[in-house]
Amino acid sequence: MTINPNNISFLPKINNKIKLSYNDYELNSLEYKQAILFDKRTCSEYYLSLIKRKNIIIFSFFPINDFNSMIIKSCIFSLSFSIYYAINFIFFTDNIMHKIYEEDGKYDILFFLPKIAISFFASYYLTTFIKLIFLSERNINNIRKQEILSIAYNISDKEKNNMIIKYIIFFILGLIFLVFFWMLLSSFGAVYPNTQMFIFKNILISLALSLFYPFFICIFPCLFRFGALNSEQKNSEGMYKISKFLQIL
Repeated sequence: MTINPNNISFLPKINNKIKLSYNDYELNSLEYKQAILFDKRTCSEYYLSLIKRKNIIIFSFFPINDFNSMIIKSCIFSLSFSIYYAINFIFFTDNIMHKIYEEDGKYDILFFLPKIAISFFASYYLTTFIKLIFLSERNINNIRKQEILSIAYNISDKEKNNMIIKYIIFFILGLIFLVFFWMLLSSFGAVYPNTQMFIFKNILISLALSLFYPFFICIFPCLFRFGALNSEQKNSEGMYKISKFLQIL
């Protein structure tokens, strides 16, 4: 993204400073003193902003006001499905196969539940890490948060190059990951065709958890953030920093 200083009519200026309207990502990233001044959202609005980001279906396929490429977001969705599949596959050891044989092929959800929970958390936070690294919103926000127009213009080329490098690494690693795991899983399916349904059921449960888990986990950053912004205690800024950490999880 290159900013032309001679063509910035879409950015209203005051004394050579850029005055911007913030989107949810920018508001969520504000420092404590800035948030007190600029973040006028209600608790429910902040909560919904986190849900839209953390729910993989909403984030990947429904248009929201962010700085991310829809192509990258849809690719992350495909990659996350493969991650859920692969990590659930890891738990199908010889002991599991023997247990399925002893149960005459019956699906015992209580037996699989601990493994589903572990695979869900591993898959969910691995996907969160991938989003944190490869999405472009941080790069664009680094440009937009500059108060002086000339500084924003100077760093725009650097951020553009950073995004290109991230996208190249993302597509190379993503392609390698997808090819390797789809070959591995298709080979497993060919050897153990009757076991595929067990893996598939575990994946569906893990994915369902990933859709509903954000509605629970997003409560905690809301409590800390609005406790901090509406309190005059000395530890308010510390509470606010905790909320910023929790909103990443």
